[in-house]
Amino acid sequence: MGFTRAELEAFRDGTLPDLLGPDLRLLFVGINPGLMTVAVQTHFGRPGNRFYPALQRAGIIDSPDDLTGRGVGITNLVARATARADELSAAELRAGAVALADKVARLAPAVVAVLGITAYRTAFARPRAVAGRQPEHLGGAQLWVLPNPSGLNAHETPDSLAAAYREAAVAAGLDLAPVS
Repeated sequence: MGFTRAELEAFRDGTLPDLLGPDLRLLFVGINPGLMTVAVQTHFGRPGNRFYPALQRAGIIDSPDDLTGRGVGITNLVARATARADELSAAELRAGAVALADKVARLAPAVVAVLGITAYRTAFARPRAVAGRQPEHLGGAQLWVLPNPSGLNAHETPDSLAAAYREAAVAAGLDLAPVS
């Protein structure tokens, strides 16, 4: 999976499809895909990303292959790939929030979990929002804002990510494995 910077740049503005399955209960919403994610066509596909390990620690999945079979899906606020989320404009994030609301209304998950407080604040025009369950709903679903699993979000640990993700999964009514 080794790519040079130049090879990864070829994936700039690329996309990957949403990961959705039957009986969607919990929809995780990333900010946008990274270049490596599009290159390998796997959400949160950068080696070392803490998303899947956090889901496993939370008892949500046994392996990444379990995701859709467990009622969990993944989409993004903005579809186009960039090297860093801070390359996105506020207008792109706001347009992504509108599109997400339509998607959620169609898909009807119980819970939507946006991964990243800064992007959420911009996209949804909620500058004072705090992490956790939000007072409003989105497309009929409970709306949560949870920590982004990126290594750039270094103050979050795999355990703190797992605890936050588990809380949203419980709210979504998922059947979770016990955690130790």
